[in-house]
Parts: sequence; structure tokens; C-alpha cells
Amino acid sequence: MEEFVQVAARLARAAKQAYARKWAFLGLFALMFAASILVLRWLDLLPNPSRVPEVAVAPSPLVVSGAAASRVALGAEVPVKIEVPAIGLSASIANPDTVDVAALDALLLKGAVRYPTSARLGEAGNVVLFGHSSYLPVVLNPAYKTFNGIQKLRAGDAITVYSVDAAYTYAVRSVAKESADDAAIPLSVAGRVLTLSTCDSFGAKTDRFVVVADFVESHPIPG
Repeated sequence: MEEFVQVAARLARAAKQAYARKWAFLGLFALMFAASILVLRWLDLLPNPSRVPEVAVAPSPLVVSGAAASRVALGAEVPVKIEVPAIGLSASIANPDTVDVAALDALLLKGAVRYPTSARLGEAGNVVLFGHSSYLPVVLNPAYKTFNGIQKLRAGDAITVYSVDAAYTYAVRSVAKESADDAAIPLSVAGRVLTLSTCDSFGAKTDRFVVVADFVESHPIPG
């Protein structure tokens, strides 16, 4: 009986020591994790917070005027996909019906987003698409890299934006690095224009790359 009591006592002591070590390990892990975050922040290597580019105010798409309804009836379409062969970009496009920043940020975690009050494909105005960009190897969500490399585009490079039924081709006009404090992206422009915007992960957190392209042609997608 005495031997049984001794064995039980040793087991109890061992369990107590293991329990104490567990909390010590968890404490050490938490300390190392916090230190890693501080180092990454000091080196400015943390992913940028979501930032929807400032866009010139336009009427909400939830209230469609008679003129706007006529444009839609004439064939204006929402974009569903974008491809840029020069930089290997291919991404889906979401078309929210709200300008709520939280809702737009949530959609940015899935791919590119068309600003709700910007033009649709097939109508005059500026089709504004925005998406994340990040070059950190620790970022695993591909949506954070949706617009990676758009700053490498050159004048004349082709951008194709697809609706469900047609392909719309644009040619790059300009590529610029801008501060988010600069003038807002205009929605009312002459002709048919496409604008891509993304944050610049390497510069100040207020910087962004903006690509402007002009409409070239459109054609139906073979069924």
C-alpha cells in the first residue's frame, strides 16, 4: 500500500510540474510573438491596413435616375473579371451596391472591387477598380496581392475587363505613384476610361499606384 501511495505522489508531482511548464511555454511563446510583431512594425513590413481609395462623390447606385436607367438599358454591364497579360494579373471583380467602407474592405479580401458609383462597362465615364497589393512572403491570402505589379505597366499595355457576355480592351495611358492626400479619382471623364488603384506597400502607407487606361474595343465572348 505504501508503494502505491509513493507512486501516486510521484505521478501527482510530475503532473504538477508538466502543468507549470505548459504555462511557462505559453508565456514564452506570447512574448516571442509580441516581440516579432514589434520588429516587423519597426521595419515597416506589416501588411498595410485596408484603404479604399478616395473617389469623387457620385449619386448612389441604389437610386437610379431615368437617364441612368436608360444607359443600363442600352447595354452597360458590370465587370466580373480582369486580365493583364504583361504582369500575369488575373482576378475576379466584385460589384457591391454600397459605398460602406467596411463592406468594401471585406470584398477586397476576395479580389478586385469596382467602386459602386463609377461607370459600368459600355458606358461613358470612369470604371474604377481597386485591390490590395503586398510583396511579403508571409502573406498567404492571394487577395492581398490582387494588383501586385501594376506599377510596372507601360503605356500601350493591354488590359482586358470581362462582363458575363463581352470582353472590353483598354490600353494603358499612364502609371503614377500618388499620395492618397492628392485629388480624388474623378468619375466624370470624357470618353470611356478605366482606372486601377492600389496601395504602395513599400512607400508611406498613404501612397498608392494609379493606372489610367483608355477604351480600345469590345467584342462578344463566344458562347
